[in-house]
Amino acid sequence: MKASSVTDLLFNQLSFRGDRQNVISSNIANIDTPNYKTKELVFEKELKKVQDDSDLKLSTTNGKHISNFGEIEEKSSDSRIVDVEGLEEQNDGNNVNLDQQMSEMSKNKVIFDAIQASITKDSRLFRSVIDASAKN
Repeated sequence: MKASSVTDLLFNQLSFRGDRQNVISSNIANIDTPNYKTKELVFEKELKKVQDDSDLKLSTTNGKHISNFGEIEEKSSDSRIVDVEGLEEQNDGNNVNLDQQMSEMSKNKVIFDAIQASITKDSRLFRSVIDASAKN
């Protein structure tokens, strides 16, 4: 049972932020590796594309109509690792910028903490509704 309709989205984002932290850590760990290219975990662009596409939803007026809801839901959880293009390379071909990666790590942590707080608040609200209904 979910606390609210946003619960799945929050947990997907939390999982994405954990994966993103791993990618950023990998970039930092490979700062001295020759020819290593900075990696980025792409999810937000994919989610935005799905949200934009979902504005034109098919209306299901008959039980025999084909629904594309499951397809949209499946696409929204996809994330992929890509090489970041256009970054300045060092003499050894490595393009990892420590300052930029530390900044991304800090930003990711702030968002991760905010998502955790949202999940906690969502769960408390759900619990208060259950407690209130038990009293009646």
